[in-house]
Amino acid sequence: MPDVPVAVRRPQRADARRNFDALLAAARDTFAEQSTDASLEEIARRAGVGIGTLYRNFPTRRDLFEAVYVEEIAQLSAAAEAVAAQPPWEALRAWLERFVGYVVTKRAVIDALNRESELFQACRVTMYAAGEPLMERARAAGEVRPDASFDDVLRMISGLVSGAFVDEAQRDRVLTFALDGIRAGHRKSADLDS
Repeated sequence: MPDVPVAVRRPQRADARRNFDALLAAARDTFAEQSTDASLEEIARRAGVGIGTLYRNFPTRRDLFEAVYVEEIAQLSAAAEAVAAQPPWEALRAWLERFVGYVVTKRAVIDALNRESELFQACRVTMYAAGEPLMERARAAGEVRPDASFDDVLRMISGLVSGAFVDEAQRDRVLTFALDGIRAGHRKSADLDS
């Protein structure tokens, strides 16, 4: 992950790092469930730390939003590395499935972030640098339609995930339908009429 301009950094001491990571995980989950208006006390409680520890790590609510967002981008980058050795389509699909989790978090904190900020732009560049090579590799292997851009696919998935689903199984089925649409060799709807 390139150096993204955030106000807070992960502590060096192991115990402080554990608290920092627990706070990020608790904040991500709490914001996804309750929006950015969620209580900071609730986040600290879920992380198993006191509110003072939260404020030592994240002096402002905005610092916490930014750190959660940057952590999601870091995890997307790590996911790209983790799946890179898989066959091209499986690698792309696995990364896109991880992208779904990112979209949920992004949707929870996006309004609190400045989309024109250096941080937001750096995160976008990092995300594309992680996922786009997987798509290009799948395209080169003949697995992805030549007319589907990486940006098209991310927007499609973002739109799908923002809808309400009965449960995760339904969301996964709908995601499969959408991803089948970008696979090379699948019949286009016009072909189905003949």
